[in-house]
Amino acid sequence: MHRYQLLAMTWCCAFAVSAIYYHQPLLPQMAGTFGVSLGNGSWIATITQLGYALGLLLFVPLADRIEPRTLAARTISVNALALLACAFAPSFTWLLIGCAVVGMTAITAQIIIPTMVSASAPAAQGKVIGSLLGGLSAGLLLARMLSGYGGAEFGWHAIFAVAAALNGVMLFMVWRTLPVLHPQASVSYAGLLKSMVTMLREEPLIRLASASGFLMFAAFSALWASLASMLSQPPYHFNPAAIGAFGFVGLVGLFASKKIGMLVDRFGAERTIIYGCSLIALAYVFVALCGLSLVWLVVGMALMDVGNRAGLVANQSRIFATHPEARNRTNTIFMVSYFLGGAAGAALGGYSAHVDGWHGLAFVGIALTAIAGVMNWVAQASYGLKVLKG
Repeated sequence: MHRYQLLAMTWCCAFAVSAIYYHQPLLPQMAGTFGVSLGNGSWIATITQLGYALGLLLFVPLADRIEPRTLAARTISVNALALLACAFAPSFTWLLIGCAVVGMTAITAQIIIPTMVSASAPAAQGKVIGSLLGGLSAGLLLARMLSGYGGAEFGWHAIFAVAAALNGVMLFMVWRTLPVLHPQASVSYAGLLKSMVTMLREEPLIRLASASGFLMFAAFSALWASLASMLSQPPYHFNPAAIGAFGFVGLVGLFASKKIGMLVDRFGAERTIIYGCSLIALAYVFVALCGLSLVWLVVGMALMDVGNRAGLVANQSRIFATHPEARNRTNTIFMVSYFLGGAAGAALGGYSAHVDGWHGLAFVGIALTAIAGVMNWVAQASYGLKVLKG
């Protein structure tokens, strides 16, 4: 694999995942456009995450049956149309429908990642995963910065239109650069879906990784989905540009992703996940203190980004080790669970922030992360599964 291929696909992962994060700094503005409360406006985040999970379940397994580059081109094209539909949505209901389709078709990165892993040497797979997940971090950063600053200047409608145009760039890069792989699965679409149920039932490692991903991303999403509403209210009164500036914290995860992948290759997944859970829990301690100063919020967000990224890289390394011939399906199982966790975290975060502000968010985040950490520690101690080491 050439370095330029990895670089190009890293940026495609960034462009792809950014579609489900553009709304985050813009939630107050979008809610205001349609005259709904901030609480109801948070449904934009929840519906988008649920759509993403559904898209993972329905479309990513097809990459074991359809040539991945062709499948990616289709999802990119429909995603561009869905973003445009959101930009011109005539009502809040139609906006939610558009956001659901945006989420469902923003799954191109989860087609790219298994394809690139399959095309790389086994000894370099952790590094490849880390680099591509670094692209996901860059996508979060790109989305929050672009939507925050651009939304304050031009409005949220323009941001969704620009996002649709970026899909054209991604389509060109994917078609020219993504390795061509011939799918190995000859089973029907229904057979693909049924096989995932079998894998989940028979593979304890897939269940453990999926549950860990659910809980860790729920903790991560609880804060990010509530951030705009918290910072737009008293005593802060931040505009979308100021809220979007918090996306700069994503640079920490961007720079850390490649190193995390190398650590997984060297030390194993289980240790990396425990460290990740510890970082997220510590991050929420700082979030609880941010009523004193927003400096603590920035510190907490940086730690949380690294902790979540560590869990994602390590858990995907576990998943990809189970069924090399069916990586798109095993990745689907994990990522569906992961983004269902994101949707649950967004809902829990919105509720806890409304009830008890930063302290409510901290309680939810620490509880979710503690469950994930204890679950992984008990699994390692009780079963001693060699495969838990990656």
